[in-house]
Amino acid sequence: MALPALGLDPWSLLGLFFFQLLLLLLSPLTAESGGQGPMPRVKYYAGDGRRALSFFHKKGLQDFDTLLLSGDENTLYVGAREAILALNIEDPGVPKLRNMIPWPASDKKKSECAFKKSNETQCFNFIRVLVSFNATHLYACGTFAFSPACTFIGLQDSNLIPISDKVMEGKGQSPFDPAHKNTAVLVDGMLYSGTMNNFLGSEPILMRTLGSQPVLKTDTFLRWLHPDASFVAAIPSTEVVYFFFEETASEFEFFEKLHTSRVARVCKNDVGGEKLLQKKWTTFLKAQLLCTQPGQLPFNVIRHAVLLPADSPSVPHIYAVFTSQWQVGGTRSSAVCAFSLVDIENVFKGKYKELNKETSRWTTYSDSEITPRPGSCSVGPSSDKVLTFMKDHFLMDKQVVGTPLLVKSGVEYTQLAVETAPGLDGHDHLVMYLGTSTGSLHKAVVSGDGDAYLVEEIQLFPDPEPVRNLQLAPTQGALFAGSSGGVWRVPRANCSVYESCVDCVLARDPHCAWDPESQICRLLSAPNLNSWKQDMERGNPGWACANGPMGRSHRPQSRPQIIKEVLAVPNSILELPCPHLSALASYHWSHSQAALPEASSAVYNGSLLLLPRDGVGGLYQCVATENGFSYPVVSYWVDSEEQALALDPELAGIPRERVEVPLTRVGGGAAVAVQRSYWPHFLVVTVLLALVLSGALIVLLASPLGALRARGKVQGCGSPPPGEKAPLSREQCLQPHKDCRTSVSDTDADSRLGTEVA
Repeated sequence: MALPALGLDPWSLLGLFFFQLLLLLLSPLTAESGGQGPMPRVKYYAGDGRRALSFFHKKGLQDFDTLLLSGDENTLYVGAREAILALNIEDPGVPKLRNMIPWPASDKKKSECAFKKSNETQCFNFIRVLVSFNATHLYACGTFAFSPACTFIGLQDSNLIPISDKVMEGKGQSPFDPAHKNTAVLVDGMLYSGTMNNFLGSEPILMRTLGSQPVLKTDTFLRWLHPDASFVAAIPSTEVVYFFFEETASEFEFFEKLHTSRVARVCKNDVGGEKLLQKKWTTFLKAQLLCTQPGQLPFNVIRHAVLLPADSPSVPHIYAVFTSQWQVGGTRSSAVCAFSLVDIENVFKGKYKELNKETSRWTTYSDSEITPRPGSCSVGPSSDKVLTFMKDHFLMDKQVVGTPLLVKSGVEYTQLAVETAPGLDGHDHLVMYLGTSTGSLHKAVVSGDGDAYLVEEIQLFPDPEPVRNLQLAPTQGALFAGSSGGVWRVPRANCSVYESCVDCVLARDPHCAWDPESQICRLLSAPNLNSWKQDMERGNPGWACANGPMGRSHRPQSRPQIIKEVLAVPNSILELPCPHLSALASYHWSHSQAALPEASSAVYNGSLLLLPRDGVGGLYQCVATENGFSYPVVSYWVDSEEQALALDPELAGIPRERVEVPLTRVGGGAAVAVQRSYWPHFLVVTVLLALVLSGALIVLLASPLGALRARGKVQGCGSPPPGEKAPLSREQCLQPHKDCRTSVSDTDADSRLGTEVA
């Protein structure tokens, strides 16, 4: 760093001294570190007005865990603790309560639960299943104070009719414990559910109830499911229903329990066996889901899975979020993988695994195939030979390998919602909404090369808590998130936050495009707006905004849109803020198309700290470079009250605005309102320097004292100072050093001392 020139007044020298100390303190604080994976371009904290959210809550209600969207997408049904609500979501803003019906657990069940459970906060009715049975009824199940129960709920003009006394047992449809995960889906009037079937939570079950088909479930004694299985999703297909869950793997032998993600399959036309596997599934098969990157530990714990809607691409895909049971570097990691339904079907058409009873190891079954194929959706009950084979051959040999779309460390994804958004380029772009364990929402878009990037991160909850459920309402253009205290309504996009064409195009949000006529970034309502600007693949404003009124060139020193005039005050530190519109951009400052003066300027947290001196006035620009495109974010014209600078002719015609920026006084001069003071930093530096100098002084003084003391010990045992009596003990001189010579006077003194003591 260059030293300031001499010949200045005392106040200027003092200001330069303080500024240099400030730079020494701020230099180590500017280092930044980020985690692996894509970074959200924009982050909104809770309560940020730029990303306004709507929140519905009602006094006395909590645990809004289950969400169901009506067929016309005008009503959102919510399953809370001991209540079910119908919310009107037609109008933007806070959802309005249509009506609410209570469904509490009986006092008898609550008392029985309190006797069995030490944690009485779980002895309520937590709604865990809420599905649309038909146009006039909903079907709901709850924990009912550790005694699962189900009931039908009538509908009248989207309003809920109070529950009658007809409440059925819900064992196998709803978990006992509200902490246990479960899943359920209604297909052709039949409910397919995956949950825990006992009070202790050690008996997982896949079950089919309701409808005209017989009730079927998995066989507990055959150990088709590990006792710790946890179900996260149920997705129907043409002939089968897929269940996604995670459990401890039994086919691998490791020192610790290895969790693995699974997909299980049952046929819709399964009626059970006649002699064997009566009232049991005869088509149950399961396979391993693999979501991993080359050279990395696998993401082996599935958290949620969804199927892309039917009007999406011709090849249906299932998208799932995963975490890992291992922590790398002390932080969790998450991944989003895509699985093709064709790949899943091919794995279930492949070979089986079988357990070798002699070695207790799983091997590939290589004997002759049985006809009809075991586990296939054949018409009618299977033969005893096939059912005997199915008892022990329920695990497939091959793995279903997914395609990683997004891998990010330092975050745990808990929920997922997907949709496709048409762009101006005529292509449909996959948009994913990811809920985290700390209450944030990530909006990710999959690019043409298959990699995902994060458009934004929204902090939903002021206090960290997991996102419990996500429900997308495309017609309303909103996403609903369930939490412990209520339901959040999140607009899919807020395009108005992008104030320029450059910012709008760089965001690469498929829901937003730049309108050159109104000069506003608008919500894309129709994909055939030829005059609007958008570049989803390249995100290049130089191409998309070239002909618009907000077009800018590729030169970093492009013409600013507005210049902010700042008056420099002598003997003060001037702070020029630079708003960071994007976390993906790199920022640097320029001074009248030249380098910054090193001795009188520094960059701290993006802001430019400037010490007014001769030659530091003029144009200062904070330039952002993103995706290969550079543009000025903000432009300042620094002028001195002592000597005004001539205006650059190239800046003529640009609007100017007088602004006040934060100042810090370091000496005499005019009184300035201090908006940000660096005196605490200076005091810290002063105290640290004083401690260092004191320590150095102590070390320097301790060395001569130590040498003198050592010399005294070598010369011999010294006599006590005048006025001090000699010690009674002679231990100090009983063993003199070999170089210590004893004189005659010393010997006589010792003899006289000994006589007095005697």
